[in-house]
Amino acid sequence: MTSEATEVVRLLTVRSETLAVAESLTGGLVAAELTSVPGASKAFRGSVTAYATELKHQLLGVDATLLAQRGAVDPQVAAQMAAGVRRALGADWGIATTGVAGPDPQDGRPVGTVYVAVAGPPGAAFPAPEGGKVAPLRLNGGRAEIRMESVRSVLALLLRELAGEQTGNERAQDTEQNGGF
Repeated sequence: MTSEATEVVRLLTVRSETLAVAESLTGGLVAAELTSVPGASKAFRGSVTAYATELKHQLLGVDATLLAQRGAVDPQVAAQMAAGVRRALGADWGIATTGVAGPDPQDGRPVGTVYVAVAGPPGAAFPAPEGGKVAPLRLNGGRAEIRMESVRSVLALLLRELAGEQTGNERAQDTEQNGGF
């Protein structure tokens, strides 16, 4: 379990908010990281592993024309995946991964091209479905390294959004719940 996953679960629990995950190249690794954290069931709703391109449209509501024109490895696809899983699973927050882990290029994109996205509730800095925050990544290494760095990166992106929106009152409640630490 990563420190990012632990902190994401902690912050979501303190805020009484939930998370859903849409994964492509990570194939369930993000969900596995989150569920390795004790108490994750308080915040984690579930995930959709939409590895096949058509499932991104069918299950997550990604625009079919966008997929046909740009392929699955695209920043707008990542944003729509995050918004779509948030909506589909009834969560406050949605995060998504899409990219090329290798060994071969996909949709004209080189190995290591990855997009991670976060979509939040109304009033969040990046609410869904209006949009989400997308981080483009250009990762080096083999397939396993690219996939694991994608997991870390999407959790870090969500963590930055959660930490940036946490109010002083929520921090006070969190400190109280954790014995002043």
